[in-house]
Amino acid sequence: MNAPTLPRPIRALPDQLISQIAAGEVVERPSAVVKELLENALDAGSSQITVRLEEGGVKRICITDNGRGIPPDQMPLALARHATSKIASLDDLENVATLGFRGEALASIASVAAVTLTSRTADAAHAWEIEGSHNGTVSPSSGAQGTTVDVRDLYFNTPARRKFLKSEQTEFGHCAEVVRRVALARPDVSFTLSHNGRTVDHWMVADMAKRSAQILGENFAEARLPLDEGSGLLRLHGFAGLPTASKARADAQYFYVNGRFVRDKLLVHAVRAAYEDVLHGDRFPSYVLALDLDPALVDVNVHPSKIEVRFRDGRAVHQFVFHAVQRALAQTSATAHGSVPSPLPAADTLAGGPLWRPQQASFGAELNPHYQPTFSPSPFGQPGQGGGVAQSTERYGALFAGERRADGLDGAAQDGSAALNGGGGFSATGSYAMPQATPYIASPAVLAQDEEFPLGFALAQLHGIYILAQNSKGLVLVDMHAAHERILYEQLKNALDEQLNGAAMQIQSLLIPVTFYADPVEVGTVQEHAETLQTLGFDIAALSPTTLAVRSVPALLKNADAQTLARDVLRDVREYGGSRMLIERRNELLGTLACHTAVRANRILTQPEMNALLRQMESTERADQCNHGRPTWVQVEISALDKLFLRGQ
Repeated sequence: MNAPTLPRPIRALPDQLISQIAAGEVVERPSAVVKELLENALDAGSSQITVRLEEGGVKRICITDNGRGIPPDQMPLALARHATSKIASLDDLENVATLGFRGEALASIASVAAVTLTSRTADAAHAWEIEGSHNGTVSPSSGAQGTTVDVRDLYFNTPARRKFLKSEQTEFGHCAEVVRRVALARPDVSFTLSHNGRTVDHWMVADMAKRSAQILGENFAEARLPLDEGSGLLRLHGFAGLPTASKARADAQYFYVNGRFVRDKLLVHAVRAAYEDVLHGDRFPSYVLALDLDPALVDVNVHPSKIEVRFRDGRAVHQFVFHAVQRALAQTSATAHGSVPSPLPAADTLAGGPLWRPQQASFGAELNPHYQPTFSPSPFGQPGQGGGVAQSTERYGALFAGERRADGLDGAAQDGSAALNGGGGFSATGSYAMPQATPYIASPAVLAQDEEFPLGFALAQLHGIYILAQNSKGLVLVDMHAAHERILYEQLKNALDEQLNGAAMQIQSLLIPVTFYADPVEVGTVQEHAETLQTLGFDIAALSPTTLAVRSVPALLKNADAQTLARDVLRDVREYGGSRMLIERRNELLGTLACHTAVRANRILTQPEMNALLRQMESTERADQCNHGRPTWVQVEISALDKLFLRGQ
């Protein structure tokens, strides 16, 4: 055991030691230095920033900007602790409009490294320079307008701290990621990054679409949805990656609050919940999203690294972000946007005239004035021949677009079951029935004159799994099970939403209440949010200071584990003031039901049934992927087929 230390008197710490203690929080590694200096450069109004690194930033970090510069009489203060031009009062602190505001970054950096500060204002005849600390001497120097901060030999005077650093390449990787984060937030500023004398990245001034494509890659650029929504004092804009372009790691997620990159649990949860319907649980979406709001509504003074924030009304922010992203993802259908991530380019919403008319034997020039196929039969054959329009329309939609069942299980019936749009329904026992094969009323020939069909018309089925269809761009491949699963899933949700519209939550009382040990926070949540829990369909009572009892749960979740469900709901109610868990669990159950109800592999479909599926895909939200996140269709363009067969070469 260590010998007891003698008591020491209380005394004030020297300034150098105070700065080194602060550096332990602010200057965690070289990338933290890069972050602080980049934020200062942007706050100075820079439009051009150069970052030069040596040995991963440990040997040298030199950042030059063309901002306003610092007058020579203020340069010593720039290196002093708690000296800043960005705030002057508590009101300024509560309405922070800059990236930096603490006034301790440069002082902390100077306490653990050799720092040279060179700066020149627009009205100065030349630049000025100061070395070391605020006690250094300001002397004339050379340089253009702006500021250069040269940081050398990081942790030279704290060797124990330096031992905790990783390899040169690892430290450089962290620095490069910081530069990417800042560059994504400010496409109006050009950035240059070099390492050991070699230029690694250079981004000219651009818009957000181009900058995000440069940094996140063309794969993201081809599989993203633009988003720009506002509500009162809140605005969310940027790009949300398509679910089918998800990744195994959460390394392409960038969220900004008033231009500041943040990692906030509330925001991450809101976005994740929005993707819940379209993304497999072990996959992560890619996105670049920026939330703008009144600075008074967010506290950025939560952590020294300024990477965490706290919202005045977290619940309102959570709901706004959730619904904005969810609405963007709801547009992922064949008729809503022009990009389905796949190994090959995807179909756009087609422009131009109708794809097919009843008197045509071939799509021909009606497909596209610039397309000249060598052979392109009508999907319904010649009028009057077997498989033609007249015969096809008699059975069109028999499986997917059928009328109400004739067996009494689907109507506004005495058994109270709910009919679904496009076929099938709940029986009195809660099971789902596929629709009977009944005639479809509308003729596709008539529809073709007035509507466009981005997914084209079915040609054949491949191995009982895929539908092959033809549209103006070429060949469309559809996974019939995944597509039908999404259609049924959306229909199930809509049917239940309509059933519950205006009605009280249907609950299931438990014959034997489920009791479990609870901590004081959980017990307090039950007592404080009893009304909210009742609205959500939960009857949870506190039997003792350490025991909770679940007496009833929402009927839709009656088969779930009551204890786990109760803990999840209590956590969400406590953290977000409401619960997304109810909806997420409901959707999870509906997704399982849809998966087991959708057409299976090796199910032979008629051509009208395949076309009916294509039409329903075009009118279904989120139809580009099933509720597990798998793609439902891909486009193989004519140019890709020509390349395979060396046509025109």
